[in-house]
Amino acid sequence: MLEGLPPNNAAFVMRLRCDEDQARAVADLVVETFDPADTAAAAFEEKSSTASWAATPWMVEIYFGHEPDKENVRALVATAVGEELAQRIEFGRVEQKDWVGASLEGLSAVRAGRFLVHGAHDRARAKANDIGLEIEAALAFGTGHHGTTRGCLLFLDEILKRRRPRAAIDVGCGTGVLSLALARALREKVAAGDIDATAVAATRGNALLNGAGPWLRPVVARGVDHPALDRFRHYDLILANILAKPLRRLAPSLARVATPGAELVLSGLLARDVPGVLTAYRAQGFWLWRRRDIEGWATLLLRRSGAAPRKL
Repeated sequence: MLEGLPPNNAAFVMRLRCDEDQARAVADLVVETFDPADTAAAAFEEKSSTASWAATPWMVEIYFGHEPDKENVRALVATAVGEELAQRIEFGRVEQKDWVGASLEGLSAVRAGRFLVHGAHDRARAKANDIGLEIEAALAFGTGHHGTTRGCLLFLDEILKRRRPRAAIDVGCGTGVLSLALARALREKVAAGDIDATAVAATRGNALLNGAGPWLRPVVARGVDHPALDRFRHYDLILANILAKPLRRLAPSLARVATPGAELVLSGLLARDVPGVLTAYRAQGFWLWRRRDIEGWATLLLRRSGAAPRKL
């Protein structure tokens, strides 16, 4: 599980060995509490545990762009795992590195409908009718292994089976998995942007790697605040896999660039985030059409036409 964008100057790290549920809980808590542009979390199973606590071979790592307040971080983590375990937290300094890529070593390809997200070592796994997405994570979030990305890809696969979007945008593109999936499927230009320049560079690199360079040229932007993105009532498909707080803030601007019949695919949400996000978008005329939950994360499909919520 990976979430957040590691800051370009990431130099501080917090590590904690624990069990899987605890590791995921800490990572979830961190990305909801700290600014995702300055903090990132990774929770993963260690390949071989050298820790004396061999029964819990999971690691959660939190990366910070600025030196954290250790006591505050420890107290925050304690709310998820308890005081005793929080005392095992280790803090340190790190050199800037491809920490996402390091965390992904050995992970298998991920299927979401016709899309197959894979690394270079799994190219041969793509079948004749698959849309293969080879992702080099670099320093940005978005590899397909996270439940939010899979949820978005599954909804995207369903949408493409029933209609062909006229204009689509990926807001907060990360490494470009979603916009790349659209570009490969449509073979047409897809708009994309991210607040983090490293993410934009990763998306651009992945587009070139997958032969989608002519259709995908991401820009550095906060939401749709860029001349290449901010187009009034232009997009009939909007993808935004971010986090709850920025999604709520973006509701008016996303509504402004959406066509009257647009569909929105929103993710990066824990179950507790869903009511607040739905309230923000309902105020803009969008209603929940369907919901999908994967690994504790919710992905929402919204439309500008009312419908009873349906949970998958």
